[in-house]
Amino acid sequence: MPSLQKRHTECAYYINSHQVYRTVGMPPSPIRDRPAPSLWLGVGASAWARLLARNGFAVHRSRWPLAALVTAASVGNSALGLAQTLLYGRRVARTPVRHAPVFIVGHWRTGTTLLHELLACDPRLAAPTTYDCFAPHHFLLTRRWLPRLVGRLAPARRPMDAMAAGPDRPQEDEFALCLLGEPSPYERVAFPNRPATGTLDLSPAAARRWKRTFYRLVQALTIANSGRRLVLKSPPHTARIPTLLELFPDARFVHLVRDPFAVYPSTLHLWRVLWTAHGLQRPAWDTLPEYVLRTFTELYARLEAARPLVPPGRLYDLRYEDLVRDPVGRLAELYRALDLGDFEPARPHVEAYLAGVKGYETSRHLLTPEERDTVDCRWREVIEQYGYS
Repeated sequence: MPSLQKRHTECAYYINSHQVYRTVGMPPSPIRDRPAPSLWLGVGASAWARLLARNGFAVHRSRWPLAALVTAASVGNSALGLAQTLLYGRRVARTPVRHAPVFIVGHWRTGTTLLHELLACDPRLAAPTTYDCFAPHHFLLTRRWLPRLVGRLAPARRPMDAMAAGPDRPQEDEFALCLLGEPSPYERVAFPNRPATGTLDLSPAAARRWKRTFYRLVQALTIANSGRRLVLKSPPHTARIPTLLELFPDARFVHLVRDPFAVYPSTLHLWRVLWTAHGLQRPAWDTLPEYVLRTFTELYARLEAARPLVPPGRLYDLRYEDLVRDPVGRLAELYRALDLGDFEPARPHVEAYLAGVKGYETSRHLLTPEERDTVDCRWREVIEQYGYS
């Protein structure tokens, strides 16, 4: 057992304009400290131009070199995307999605990444990789050779929670949609001081474009994974269930929920990490708490409004605390509830994964009494609904 003094030296501190937070349980690692390449290096030229224009080209001068690098990379991505369209375009357009995806939904920091990796252990299922999602214009063309060249640049662990990372790890498709130029809450990662608006409430024309782009992405991922059923994970999909059902009427949904008093500070930490590492501005942190509080409420309101639309046996609620206490048992129950087939062929792969991450310690974040009161007031309905009182 480390001494209290040593334990304090192992804490990661991060600061906003008025608070100092302490993250416990994340021992320092030279691997984890390796900076990640900017996620915007995967954007296409037209999407990059639209992103800049929508945000008034408000790039801080300290980020001009990065913006110039992204601009050059965007031209390369578009060129490779054109080559992929010429070689694979007809095949992608003709590819049927025979198995509707399994969508993992839920607010950020509720355990969606853990569940994504557990389900991806099943060789009958497939998840988009980090490379697929950060090179969405051309991954069919380049996924066999380019990851080997760029893989050394990526950190081996995620900076927000020290979970394993890498070009072949499961990744959320929201990054791909954002880099393809579709409206996404992740635009705010680039411009944290100019919050993205209208990224979930789309005009009819924008909604048609979004559905067309997303379906084409799913078709391409289906080719890349030999037709296996896809497991897709994205917190913003929590607010898109009606649209996803239009595209995939037989889709399955797994909703992860976690103690809101843990979700709040962990989400603050997530956005601080992403805005600092990938932002094109110097963030004004004073707007962040209200953004997190409001987004949580909006996501859960949209989720509850969509519940009556989901056919019986197609939506499974899972508490994060139950998943980490008995991951194999909860997965077996999930397979039965959503009619995903026999769990037993997946069991040895899941158990091997769990053995590999044994000893991982979840980071813990401290809340001030004022913050706890605010969360209890603003998120009271969800707290009571899911038994976190």
